[in-house]
Amino acid sequence: YAILRAIPDKLGGVLAMFASIGVLFILPWLDTSKVRSATFRPLYRQFFWILLLVCAGLMYLGGKPAEGGYVIASRILTAYYFLHFLVILPLLGLFETPKPLPASISESVLKGGSGKPAAAAAQAEKR
Repeated sequence: YAILRAIPDKLGGVLAMFASIGVLFILPWLDTSKVRSATFRPLYRQFFWILLLVCAGLMYLGGKPAEGGYVIASRILTAYYFLHFLVILPLLGLFETPKPLPASISESVLKGGSGKPAAAAAQAEKR
């Protein structure tokens, strides 16, 4: 709702609101990285947390009146929202060097935890 109110034109606001949802549908084609997991992409992980803060800010600003500083803050956060998906995400996949992937998923799971499933898997490997 904050994206809708961030644009002064009514039609522009409605288009931006639907574009904010539509960009999520083309997200698989926007991410150019060969590694999909944020576990192995440290730079992407930072941008992801920034995006979560932006979404929380937009949610907060959507409940405030459309006047003064609230509108300016909504415009800034809306601009970052679209920049994240349309500019940062495609470029990040091209320039970021991911961490090396584990040889298998069990190697990744077993190295970090002492949970029951991991212990059961380790017991099965010993046999």
